[in-house]
Amino acid sequence: MKRPGPLLTLLTGLVLGLVLLTLDATTGTKAPSSPYRERPPAPAPVGRAASSTPAPSPSRTPDADYAGRTDDDAAAVAVSVRDGRAIAYFCDGRTQESWLKGDVRDDGGLRLTGRQGAKLEGTLRDGALTDGTVEVGGRRRPFTADRAKKPSGLWRATATVRSATIDGGWIVLRDGSQVGVVSRDGEPSPAPRIDPRTGAVTIDGRLLTARPATP
Repeated sequence: MKRPGPLLTLLTGLVLGLVLLTLDATTGTKAPSSPYRERPPAPAPVGRAASSTPAPSPSRTPDADYAGRTDDDAAAVAVSVRDGRAIAYFCDGRTQESWLKGDVRDDGGLRLTGRQGAKLEGTLRDGALTDGTVEVGGRRRPFTADRAKKPSGLWRATATVRSATIDGGWIVLRDGSQVGVVSRDGEPSPAPRIDPRTGAVTIDGRLLTARPATP
């Protein structure tokens, strides 16, 4: 039996190649799908109010003490401010005095009142009490008070001594001078000097302690 000739072998190879090309063209290969998928955008929150920055609350006048003299140098005035409230004391160091109190406005304005129509007005600004006026006993006096640093400021002592009710007030100024009045059952008189380091004071033979007065 004769072996196929070279021509027959070549023809067989060509036919087989054509068959393979036809299969590739008709069948095709599907590209593999990507394991990563694009995520859809997150949905917007429903029913939630838009956030907003709260409006700042009005600034409150800082807690501080103020002390000074009237323009005529005949009396002294002290004011103590705490938590938007103020207490003030006016005295001439002899027989006239008055305690006053009230609120501090957001702009630092003061309008304090006391017994028998006493009034005090002024503005707390830049570490001082400016444009101040105090009216006691029907007389109106302008004054200016600087911010006080201990031991300067407003002091007070109350007690019962020899069956008498004692109420003493002192204004210690920045230069160390003191102006004060002590009332015994409502009768005023010049106050003895206190020790500004401890508040110790002797009244009618009894040792008392004056303390910083605050609202």
